[in-house]
Amino acid sequence: MSAVPERRDYPGRPWVGIGAIIFEDERVLLVRRGKPPREGSWSLPGGAQHLGERAEACARRELFEETGIEAGPLELAAVVDGITRDPDGTVRYHYTIIDFCGRRSGGEARPGDDVAAIAWALPEELPSYDLTPEVLRVIAEARVKLGMG
Repeated sequence: MSAVPERRDYPGRPWVGIGAIIFEDERVLLVRRGKPPREGSWSLPGGAQHLGERAEACARRELFEETGIEAGPLELAAVVDGITRDPDGTVRYHYTIIDFCGRRSGGEARPGDDVAAIAWALPEELPSYDLTPEVLRVIAEARVKLGMG
């Protein structure tokens, strides 16, 4: 007996999303979303956790599917609630996002899965990507956790 899939828009509960904050030297890996939610926006690689999938395994899977990149050891960086509301206040999307951080260990960078483009951004370049305050915060926290700043 298979479960009936739940909606991601106008959900009955938050969805668990897993993100990866991956660095190569000082540059951080960013993706431009190719599908809703946040289609066209720059963000971090990541996506929905599968039933029975461990959180770190999800981070590695999403990172590879979306960017072709592999990471070395990962650390927990931050937990963020991504909530989008309609003008009347109704919750349209609610993701609880668990972000891991680490450094690139291999792979060839290329957009894949639901990603339209990827970029390696230096700290001074981040404002040009119009990232949300939460994404900027978790990137900064990841730099500290990895001893980069």
